[in-house]
Amino acid sequence: MIIQSFNTQDTFELGVKIGQEAQAGQVLCLYGDLGVGKTVFTKGVAEGLEIEEPIQSPTFTIVREYEEGRLPLYHFDVYRIGDVEEMDEIGYEDYVYGGGVCLIEWANLIEEILPDHYKKIEIRKDLEKGFDYREIEIEEI
Repeated sequence: MIIQSFNTQDTFELGVKIGQEAQAGQVLCLYGDLGVGKTVFTKGVAEGLEIEEPIQSPTFTIVREYEEGRLPLYHFDVYRIGDVEEMDEIGYEDYVYGGGVCLIEWANLIEEILPDHYKKIEIRKDLEKGFDYREIEIEEI
């Protein structure tokens, strides 16, 4: 499925919808270049999960936990992962196979350890359609 986003609010609202529909144990993998809106989308997912705490990028901590929503959200940013084995050190499998929702930014960097089933969400810019335009492709893997 391909969705067109014409501004950050569209991207946020798509995240809200996905968060509202999310189920325990679901893994959402975000793909896209720097600045495409992965964090905006993540903030929407958190709102859809009824998380009120401000969402911050876990770039330097790798994972942030948000427990107070309808379901826990485990927000990963694996951009700075040097080796997939580092994921074991933070308890990656406990999160991914646990009862919350895992959202993984830069999932392409750890594809070899992703679960068999996840939702792939790729966000792409198309500057010919405008600075704020995004094409968001969602695929069940």
